[in-house]
Amino acid sequence: MRRDLERILIDRTVIAARVHGLGEQIARDLERALGGDGTDQSHGKLVLIPVLTGSMIFVADLVRQLPLKLSLELVGVSSYPGKSVESKGVSIQGELPQNLKGKHVLVVDDILDSGHTLDVVTRLIRTQEPASLRTCVLLRKPGKAKVAFEPDYVGFDIPDEFVVGYGLDYDGFYRNYPEIATLRPEAR
Repeated sequence: MRRDLERILIDRTVIAARVHGLGEQIARDLERALGGDGTDQSHGKLVLIPVLTGSMIFVADLVRQLPLKLSLELVGVSSYPGKSVESKGVSIQGELPQNLKGKHVLVVDDILDSGHTLDVVTRLIRTQEPASLRTCVLLRKPGKAKVAFEPDYVGFDIPDEFVVGYGLDYDGFYRNYPEIATLRPEAR
């Protein structure tokens, strides 16, 4: 696998430190929104929605940094089918959670590229009238979004390059690589 990678953009120690910092920031903000420490009174009112499959590694690390009582509701979205390195549009796999009215919702995605995925998902969630709706992305490509969308929390801004690792894939592979890297052209 390593021979397919061109260069490391973000190494695992930098990722771990940033995820820890994001967790602290999100926990502070959500504690305020929940009216306290987020333990007893927030039971059933905080819902974290990972956008699968790319965010699974990030979410696994992030939830361990959130000392809040929360539930997880998953949404599957496909926008980079197969060997595509450009978004091909948003396709929601299955249904969004239907129990979000009055709850505080945090949607977590791996990367903000075109902006279409988070735009579609958040518009659909808003129709359920959550108490609050926040978004968090591990990576953002500034200036690349085709849809004006500003996430509440951003791990890293990266150049407009196709990346893999830490949950991000190419043709279903490289998700398990622990760092964010670019692929060699011959590996695509």
